[in-house]
Amino acid sequence: MTYNSLLLSRPGAVAAGGVDAGVAAHYGEPLPEQRALAGGKAVADFSHRGVVSVSGPDRLSWLNTLSSQQLTGLKPGESSELLLLSIQGRIDYDARIIDDGETAWLIVETAEAQPLAAWLNSMKFMLRVEVSDVSEKWGVLASTHEVAEWDQLLRWQDPWPNVGPGGYAYSPIEQARHPGYERPWFEYLVPIEDLVNTVGERRLAGTMASEALRIAAWRPRLGVDTDEKSIPHELDLIRTAVHLAKGCYKGQETVARVHNLGHPPRRLVFLHLDGSHHTLPEAGSPIHVEGRAVGTVTSSALHYEMGPIALAMVKRSVDPSITLTVVDGEQNYDAAQEIIVAPDAGQVVGRQTGFIRGRHA
Repeated sequence: MTYNSLLLSRPGAVAAGGVDAGVAAHYGEPLPEQRALAGGKAVADFSHRGVVSVSGPDRLSWLNTLSSQQLTGLKPGESSELLLLSIQGRIDYDARIIDDGETAWLIVETAEAQPLAAWLNSMKFMLRVEVSDVSEKWGVLASTHEVAEWDQLLRWQDPWPNVGPGGYAYSPIEQARHPGYERPWFEYLVPIEDLVNTVGERRLAGTMASEALRIAAWRPRLGVDTDEKSIPHELDLIRTAVHLAKGCYKGQETVARVHNLGHPPRRLVFLHLDGSHHTLPEAGSPIHVEGRAVGTVTSSALHYEMGPIALAMVKRSVDPSITLTVVDGEQNYDAAQEIIVAPDAGQVVGRQTGFIRGRHA
């Protein structure tokens, strides 16, 4: 069933496509909307996102055994992030989780909800849990600031870029300087039928605005900055979505082996793009060094202050100091790198020196 948000009826709304189909790309003023969203003067319609509910007395201990995150001590109202991995440690699902004391709510990408609910139901066995895809009944509204009038709504607060308990930072910059701190992020669960009334007269910002702020914060997004081979280490997701000291779960062996003894084969980077072309490279555009392909653009946007920016996945061996070339058809873009995941990320056993300053929280 195709979803179209009731907020697409707002004046100036232009529908988004791709992974954000169903909500607005913008409402007529992409850059002013982005500035307003960054300043807490607009909210974003994420009602196309998937929502899966997990209820029952065994819900948190059960999810704890399945996922990369330590959840047994999750208190009502606390926010966290979890990954469900393959045996090879590759990311199958990335979920925001918040518990209300009776139900754990998983906020996921649109395409994840139905298969995630089906997979969780297949794993219930004799446990006291009930799993439902409730995406048709519940939506999400997002903001960079807490909305006082929405304090009665269940609110997920993005832990990024904090290093959570049991986590580890793969970025070489000082923690306090991480650009993610410039984008606090809150997602509110709202009944779909109350979406319009909840927004009221507040200004709306489209996905062009929210994506630009996400990219500037170095925040990876499943299905956008990932592919079927992605492991958490490549995306710096060990900091928020993986507890390195928790018990056994599917994919843990790979997580531990790469972190302690190996290196991720690829690394996420932030790109400052040449702005003289007045265009943006498409996701999937190859990245070259001296004519040799070394990576791929995963997402790009026009930022209201920095201009054209992007996230990209490159080979670990790529020199972080060199200028890259993004090739999009006949158009080439020069791109300067900022390191999100250090080239020497991983292999923490016996580590003495290197780019990485990450640590357990």
